[in-house]
Amino acid sequence: MELTTGIFKAAGQIYTNNRGSILRTIIYTIGHFAIAITVLMFVADVSFMIALTDAIVEPIANSIWYFILDKWWASKSKNS
Repeated sequence: MELTTGIFKAAGQIYTNNRGSILRTIIYTIGHFAIAITVLMFVADVSFMIALTDAIVEPIANSIWYFILDKWWASKSKNS
């Protein structure tokens, strides 16, 4: 019980401290899913299931990269 409470409390603090970055990351990821599926189906002529798989896996990696980049960028902007 104590472990679960600690995890939820830590997750809440992470969300509170990074709300703007998390929201931008989620919006970016949703847009990336739609764009990736569309491009793969029309340009690469792959099936919907293959496009969907790639559209899920690749943006997850990109969203992690974007979050790190956004946090770094914001820290540099504060110092200027």
